[in-house]
Amino acid sequence: MTTAPSTTTDEAPQPAAPAPSKSSWAPLRPLILRLHFYAGVLVAPFLLVAAVTGLLYAGSFQAEKLVYDHELTVPVGERKLPIGEQVTAVRKAHPEGTVSAVRPSPEADATTRVMLSGVPGVGEGHTLAVFVDPYTAKVRGSLEQYGSTGALPLRTWIDEFHRDLHLGETGRLYSELAASWLWVISAGGLALWFSRRRALRKVRGAKGRRRTLGLHGSVGVWAAAGFFFLSATGLTWSAYAGANIDELRTSLGQATPSVSAAAGGEHSGHGSAAGQAGDAAHGVGLDKVLAAARAEGLGDPVEIVPPADASSAYVVKQVQRGWPTKQDAVAIDPASGEVTDVLRFEDYPVLAKLTRWGIDLHTGILFGLANQIALMLLALSLVLLIVWGYRMWWQRGRGTAFGRPIPRGAWQQVPPQILVPLLAGIAVLGYFLPLFGIPLAAFLAVDILLGEIAYRRGRRSYGTPAA
Repeated sequence: MTTAPSTTTDEAPQPAAPAPSKSSWAPLRPLILRLHFYAGVLVAPFLLVAAVTGLLYAGSFQAEKLVYDHELTVPVGERKLPIGEQVTAVRKAHPEGTVSAVRPSPEADATTRVMLSGVPGVGEGHTLAVFVDPYTAKVRGSLEQYGSTGALPLRTWIDEFHRDLHLGETGRLYSELAASWLWVISAGGLALWFSRRRALRKVRGAKGRRRTLGLHGSVGVWAAAGFFFLSATGLTWSAYAGANIDELRTSLGQATPSVSAAAGGEHSGHGSAAGQAGDAAHGVGLDKVLAAARAEGLGDPVEIVPPADASSAYVVKQVQRGWPTKQDAVAIDPASGEVTDVLRFEDYPVLAKLTRWGIDLHTGILFGLANQIALMLLALSLVLLIVWGYRMWWQRGRGTAFGRPIPRGAWQQVPPQILVPLLAGIAVLGYFLPLFGIPLAAFLAVDILLGEIAYRRGRRSYGTPAA
């Protein structure tokens, strides 16, 4: 819920503060408050970057339509030309590279997009998207493209900034750290907010630290569900936690399937369906392949992937990730034009479907503009919570400096029957979410070291919170 320290004199551990259960909650509240405070102080900068860049990404879909309107749209004509003829026009204008995929015009005023791989000057993992008028076969431009959503340069730049700050694999650690801790801070904030007396949670009529705390808590409570969702879905494609999640899904038989690109095969386990592309005009040609896919019920938008080699099939797959999701796919023999394999989205395992929907909702695709506006509001809420959190810390120092941190020693007040299972659960979480576990272990090590130093200097005794 919260991403920066919610610290006021009201929040310091108070024996008189009412608690829902004296046997369990009372000793836990100071510990949660201390974790919430330090996690907010240390993780908030990373969350602030993630929130701001996420806000930009949510708006990039609409910006992309405006910036690249010439490439994306055309005047509506009378009859669309065959796909093969459109691709031929593209190859005359751009003979470099190979055709890796073709996305026929999905709407009356939309261009056909032909993707070329192996083009000099195009980044690794990217393709050159060439846009062609489906009515005249006139090429309207070309742009570098990235990812399965067809992100063009503007959205690609913002996407990479949000994901890794343009620092590559090392930069991805920042976003995984933010996602690993967002749900922890949110859960801690919720627990602290609902454990307070109702009078202390009111914003109306409050002033100073009380008012800031009220705003911080109220907004955080309303946004908490969204933060839990962003954290969970963000982890699904992170570097380390994402790998653990993929391994778990595979072991449970819940991996995302793909249609077999072999000329006669059955569904493969998971991964790319086509590999490197070959000749777009191979065998029966694109138009007969598209007609065969249409006969299997694959409506627009679709993507045609040419055979990778002589033993591979064409793959035609739906690429609509908005609601309702269209992700059916078929493989078509290039020699005969017959369908050799069919994969329906309705046959995906449950976790594969949930992963698909979760990622698309996280990125603002699933429900279009409404989805993107909701993400913007969540990002703005996160920014405000961080600012209010730091403001409370400042106000605790009477407006002249940041206030004192939450006293240490809270964990020593937790009964063993609660502390031991709690530590075991944290250890398991730390294993699956290393960028939660490692920073937490580092914090505990430093905290214990500082406590030992303070003890040896005579400033405190064991089991007694520092001043």
